[in-house]
Amino acid sequence: MSPKSKTNLRRCHWAGSELLIAYHDREWGVPTHDDRTLFEFLILEGAQAGLNWEIILRKRESYRAAFDNFDPRLVAKYDQRKLQKLLGDAGIIRNRLKINSAVGNAGAFLEIQKEFGSFDEYVWAFVKGRTIKRKRGAAIQAKTAESDALSRDLIRRGFKFVGSTICYSFMQAVGMVNDHEASCFRYNQVA
Repeated sequence: MSPKSKTNLRRCHWAGSELLIAYHDREWGVPTHDDRTLFEFLILEGAQAGLNWEIILRKRESYRAAFDNFDPRLVAKYDQRKLQKLLGDAGIIRNRLKINSAVGNAGAFLEIQKEFGSFDEYVWAFVKGRTIKRKRGAAIQAKTAESDALSRDLIRRGFKFVGSTICYSFMQAVGMVNDHEASCFRYNQVA
């Protein structure tokens, strides 16, 4: 049974808490073309590895503060002192590998911007510039051929915490894939 709000809207089954409902209704699956926002989701999806998304959403504002509102130009310049400060920040996931990967990924992100003009141009090419819409009745997948290709290319370019499953979650979040359930009120809205 899909979660419903006071207004009786049907939602995807995973949108069970107030925080998840707000994220589901306003952001998840909406096509995103802003490089800063794309960088934010790339870092947050990597931070989420092994955890649930609600934990990351609860810490999102702390992440924005800790990572200079996800400005890749600033994050790429973080030094050891800043890394130590991040490791001591209880508002974020204090995993050394994930924090180091965010800094390294910022540098690789900037290289993609130089090469393609924007990260948006680069990443949306993996879906030929159009949202892939899950067919009615089709099961949600953990990864796809497109997320496999994105993952391989990001890894080749020096990114970390960008396995195919993480890439697919990223693609869902930024609207490269519309994985809203067919019964969800957002299924046709985000197209």
